Amino acid sequence: MTTIDLDGSTSLADVAARTRAWLEENLPADWRAAALAGDTARLAEIRRDRAAEWHDRLGDSGLATPTWPHDHGGLGLNADAAAVIGDELTRLCAGRPPEDFPGVALAGPTIIAWGDDAQKERHLRPLALGRERWCQLFSEPGAGSDLAALTTRAARRDDGTWTVNGQKVWSSYAHISDFGLLMARSDPGERKHHGITYFLLDMRTEGVDVRPLRQLNDEAEFNEVFLEDVVIPDAARLGPAGKGWSVAITTLMAERSGLSGRPGVGPALADALAARARVTGAWDDPAVRDRIMSAFVTEKALQMTTVRAFVELGEREPGAEGSIRKLAHAALEEEAGRIAAEIEPFGLAARDSSDAGDRALRAFLSAKILSIAGGTSEIQRNIIGERLLGLPRERDPYADLPFRDRPRG
Repeated sequence: MTTIDLDGSTSLADVAARTRAWLEENLPADWRAAALAGDTARLAEIRRDRAAEWHDRLGDSGLATPTWPHDHGGLGLNADAAAVIGDELTRLCAGRPPEDFPGVALAGPTIIAWGDDAQKERHLRPLALGRERWCQLFSEPGAGSDLAALTTRAARRDDGTWTVNGQKVWSSYAHISDFGLLMARSDPGERKHHGITYFLLDMRTEGVDVRPLRQLNDEAEFNEVFLEDVVIPDAARLGPAGKGWSVAITTLMAERSGLSGRPGVGPALADALAARARVTGAWDDPAVRDRIMSAFVTEKALQMTTVRAFVELGEREPGAEGSIRKLAHAALEEEAGRIAAEIEPFGLAARDSSDAGDRALRAFLSAKILSIAGGTSEIQRNIIGERLLGLPRERDPYADLPFRDRPRG
């Protein structure tokens, strides 16, 4: 096992230094060289051949899950120290890939908070080592922003198992996942936010049908998932039956914090836009240059706010304040997509003309993703207004009705 010696008393400078030293000793030399040279083709080839071995080593060290407790494969560090580690891993393209985000950032913390000993023993180590991938089975065709309106049904059988029927949608990476975080309504006689149960679903279970959705940017990251008479053992229930909304809040808070941007200050979206604008000549247009500089200022303010938030977070679980950063990050991504289109207009018209043009097209077509994923920007504004600013909540006239008696549509 390749371990790293860090604890809560280690200064951030020492965290960075020890992480760099560990990477110097453990990261393959050709991987490091390709990352520092920006050789993406060579790096992709190396990762394809050695990712599994590297994720084992990274997971054993605790650097893949630094905020997890020691007895669950982590380092027991605060969020600010984890951010320093994240920066060092990102610099060498040595962290976990985006498709591992639902597992590491969402499933892990939720299982740690709510799981029993058997669930933690079964799931946390494979997750930390990158051996199993997770997806999120929350949104439904009629319950996206209003997640608590979900209608996927979980019925308990005489033998204690559960039968689940329903449909989920916008489930990132479900087509390559081993497990899913599933919310289902187990008691429609309760009010909307009650009578929901949370499960850890084995995606290989009979009756689970995953269908990828082709997106505007020509990728198929999202999926719809159909659940037909899916039998789930009670041992896969996470938290008390009927209290799944409380469990889900842990997942949602972690998601909003995780989608609010990487906690570090340095080159990012705006810098890449400026560099490309100089190549294409768009930098000479004062209007374009002004928009890039505005994005630069916004991005740096967001980065510094995120660092400050992670420092102040300490050992506390993420809260509603993460909605502010997610909202700002989503707006920045949208503006960056629009600027990319202005910098590379011919790339948009002839998508195969160059790698840069293709990147510009993808940035433009992907610009709205973050304003939808993890709760729409409109929902984030509601959360900010009600939970942070103390504005009055709009009253739900059906709040006291059992869910089955609520009007549909």
